[in-house]
Amino acid sequence: MRFGETPIDEAAGAILAHSWRANGVNFAKGRRLSADDVAKLKAGGVAAVVAARLDPEDIHEDEAAAGVAKALAGEGIEVTAPFTGRCNHFAREAGLAVIDHERIDELNELDESVTVATLPPYARVEPRQMVATVKIIPYAAPRTAVARAVGVAKSANQPLVSVAPFQAMRAGLVQTRLPGTRDKVLDKAVGTTSKRLTSLGSMLAGERRVAHDAKAIAGALAELKAEGCDLFLIAGASAIVDRQDVVPSGIEAAGGKVTHFGMPVDPGNLLLTGELDGLPVLGLPGCAKSPKYNGFDMVLERLAARLPVGRAEIVRMGSGGLLAEIASRPQPRDDSETEGEGPQQAPRVAALVLAAGRSTRMGGPNKLLADAAGAPLVVHAVKAALASQAVEVVVVLGHMEDQVKPAIEKAVPAKSRLRFVTNPDFAEGLSTSVKTGIAALGANIDAAVVQLGDMPGVGAPLLDRLIAAFSPVEGRSICVPTVGGKRGNPVLWARRFFPEMTALSGDSGAKHLIGEHADLVCEVEMTGEAAITDIDTPEALEAWRARSTA
Repeated sequence: MRFGETPIDEAAGAILAHSWRANGVNFAKGRRLSADDVAKLKAGGVAAVVAARLDPEDIHEDEAAAGVAKALAGEGIEVTAPFTGRCNHFAREAGLAVIDHERIDELNELDESVTVATLPPYARVEPRQMVATVKIIPYAAPRTAVARAVGVAKSANQPLVSVAPFQAMRAGLVQTRLPGTRDKVLDKAVGTTSKRLTSLGSMLAGERRVAHDAKAIAGALAELKAEGCDLFLIAGASAIVDRQDVVPSGIEAAGGKVTHFGMPVDPGNLLLTGELDGLPVLGLPGCAKSPKYNGFDMVLERLAARLPVGRAEIVRMGSGGLLAEIASRPQPRDDSETEGEGPQQAPRVAALVLAAGRSTRMGGPNKLLADAAGAPLVVHAVKAALASQAVEVVVVLGHMEDQVKPAIEKAVPAKSRLRFVTNPDFAEGLSTSVKTGIAALGANIDAAVVQLGDMPGVGAPLLDRLIAAFSPVEGRSICVPTVGGKRGNPVLWARRFFPEMTALSGDSGAKHLIGEHADLVCEVEMTGEAAITDIDTPEALEAWRARSTA
């Protein structure tokens, strides 16, 4: 192809490189100039134009784009007419984009004039959604480059770009119970699972709720199979932790087999795949209860598209397996669960140190100012919060604020993460300090650890362990420390609970919310007794002093 300034007498048949608007002439770039066009330009006083002239070995951009696009396209793809060197591929129906990315890379390496861009492999698509686009960069491409591109596209039995359409499935869901399992949690799982299946053109055809026992699971699977289910989902009351655990044992007791346990996808690591009489069985990870996109969705979509999901496919899901919430991907949603929008990032957790109380059980002095191993009691709490991974530390003051605040400032050098707020209603109980602290948090905070100022044994490692446990998408929205099965403090709360916490009253704090949201509670076992040791009396203080100096 010859490109550059072209005398007007030689311009007939050339492709105009730049738009020309002058003297009554209005030609867009890319226009193939006819003899009449050339006459109009000459009449307007044009002596030369910048244009492209094709040689015999060149193929016009539209013809080249159409040829490559046709060679790329497989089942489920509709190819548009070419225009300005571009030819698009659209999905005919809902399904998964099947992309041979290695051959796409090979094609794009052939010649800079021929390019192909696609969606990521196995991206979920809707009808009429663009899956790929072929673009010829200049106004023409060499015939040899186009021929080589078509050769790559036809070099294997599998097309480079296709759509595997979703096909209807009849799924059966088995949910197991342990003592304390609430119907509310199981009902919610039914709703979320049903929405997932419906979005794929499938349905939840049956459900069984049984004891967390292999024999009970096997019986439920047999019943669902008899009802015509062709996909079996098992949501255990306790996460699967081994191939010999209750859920895989139940599959085997039903006559099935386990094919793979675990996947390099987060969230979704603990997914189990199996077969029962040639039909797929999935042991679900905890994140399957969340409407947010996770590893369960990746496997479910492939099953609905009738694509293989064996060990080989699962182990290759790691690249791209650190999932993000993708707004364009159709998925069931629960408006009450908005944590985690956008790429998955380290959560921004704040520490609320409650230091406004009156210390009535101490019999007089403010316990927060009492000496504890060489520093006021409250200073231990503030130092722990500042040494933790909390992104901001808010200390709520009230009783004897004029002494508590200076004591902290003296012991802790100025820190950008440290702020003080005053609770004018501290005499009305602990709830007022919680509300004051929550109201003071920044708008970008994902969660807050409510830390009591009278627990000097709580250190930064304990706080960081709570922060590490926090994962709303995995169902861990309230993180509670435990010691020998006994729950303690501090407690980490996801932002979604802040409105309920600001509605508290009295001196009870937010403990009752833990019971109301049991399905979102994560118990975090701690070593030592710091999480269950607070200082309420002079005797408790003396006992702690004795232990800390022993």
